[in-house]
Amino acid sequence: MSSHPTSPPISQWMAEAGQALGRGKLDAAERLLKQVLAINPVMADARYLYGITCLMRGQAAEAADWLRKAVEQRPADANMRTYLGCALHDAGAFDEALIHLRRACELAPQQAKLRYNLGKALKERGQLSEANEAFRQTLTLDAQHVLARLGVADIATMRGDIPRAVAEYRHVLRQQPGRAEAWHGLANLKTEPLGPDDIALIRRALGEPNLPPDTRVMLGFSLFRALEDQQDYAGAFHALRQANADKRRQIHWDAAAERAQIDRILEAFQGPLPAPPDATLGKEVIFIASMPRSGSTLVEHILATHPEVEGANEIADLPQVIDDESRRRGQPFPQWVTAATADDWQRLGQDYLTRTARWREQRPRFTDKNVVNWPLIGAVRLMLPGAKIIHCHRDPVETCFSCYRQLFRDGLHYSYNLDEMAEHYHDYQRLSAFWLTRHPQHMLDLSYETLVREPETQIRQLLTFCDLPFDPACLTPHRTQREVLSTASAAQVREPIRSDTAHTTQYLEWLQPLQRSFWNAHRSRT
Repeated sequence: MSSHPTSPPISQWMAEAGQALGRGKLDAAERLLKQVLAINPVMADARYLYGITCLMRGQAAEAADWLRKAVEQRPADANMRTYLGCALHDAGAFDEALIHLRRACELAPQQAKLRYNLGKALKERGQLSEANEAFRQTLTLDAQHVLARLGVADIATMRGDIPRAVAEYRHVLRQQPGRAEAWHGLANLKTEPLGPDDIALIRRALGEPNLPPDTRVMLGFSLFRALEDQQDYAGAFHALRQANADKRRQIHWDAAAERAQIDRILEAFQGPLPAPPDATLGKEVIFIASMPRSGSTLVEHILATHPEVEGANEIADLPQVIDDESRRRGQPFPQWVTAATADDWQRLGQDYLTRTARWREQRPRFTDKNVVNWPLIGAVRLMLPGAKIIHCHRDPVETCFSCYRQLFRDGLHYSYNLDEMAEHYHDYQRLSAFWLTRHPQHMLDLSYETLVREPETQIRQLLTFCDLPFDPACLTPHRTQREVLSTASAAQVREPIRSDTAHTTQYLEWLQPLQRSFWNAHRSRT
């Protein structure tokens, strides 16, 4: 109960704020809620709605503060706890988020949406068995809960149960033939061909009026895959170019700012830096640094086949450690690099190892293959000097086109325009060349093309570099049963290593500007 009686204007403002939130009018909702809180600062419902407003704005930490206050007043309110759990999850407080999401399910065991929110958080945390159970419980409560069924399908993909994934995506599409997430999930498998009937259904869905922009993008990428499966390469490239253009309009990418950031990193790590107090710190970690779609998932899968290595997938702990230190210092990375002492770097390394302890519960070593690892290699060498670093790279045109073909879940905003993709790849090349020159004894330079052409030689070299005894199982990683959290590669790594994975052959007439960009850059360097 609030400490003040609810006066008529407050009741009206609260009702109007709720309506404004329902229509997505966040400014109006915030204004009304501030009026309420000015009169009654401890009103639980006002705190609750204000927290939801912050969450909808993407202000997760502030949302969690408001929602925590509301939950303290109403600990038995399942919906309040769920929103608090969602805010904490978005703010990076994953363990606390799960406590509240689980408690919400206990308080209201018959509410399907609460089970779904728990499943979604568990899935994003990589706890797939529990996530799958939560999604299945959601479907028991509500058999028509499409998002829960899509969650089951995504988890089947990650586990390598491709027939189950196909069945679940198809189940959704029988109910909702225009459901973009199901088409995208099905197309993203890359091992399940889409046929003429699928193309007709996707085109029909694209023809619907007033399609949300995200829906149009997902359907566009799905149409590209379907047309490619039918060997209509001209139509496929047209659909791909349209889908990328639609996505590019939704995002912000500043190539000049990114290039300046790479310049700053090069400058920060150019001079002498402090020697580590413990040169073995981080010996448990194997970092994989690469651009996306360059073989990093295959390399991780090979290593995770080894009995001493856990594959942690694309964990965010390294950039989070760097971001937290930047906030602590009040300076963005890498501006504070030259001021950091050897003890500072060791503290950051210990922080990383503490955050990643769960990946060493079953096996002594683990891999970290986040796609933003490559700009942070200098920090890795200072934080975790005992870590192994594998630099994976692939033919530049293949890499850029492979990224262009892929709708990424988040980030990677450079990948939706081929010219911008090429510019970013040039920045990646010059920074990676700097790291390799600076740390030749601590990095393995691994070519994807060489790996798939000479797998045994390269895998033996990889294991030797990582100080791992040879295990013949690593030569057949497709037989390994493990969860691959990258749905873009999850089905492909279940197949034997193949050397015929080039994507550009059928699209060369449309990729000539991209090829010229790299050819001209190569000539200017030689």
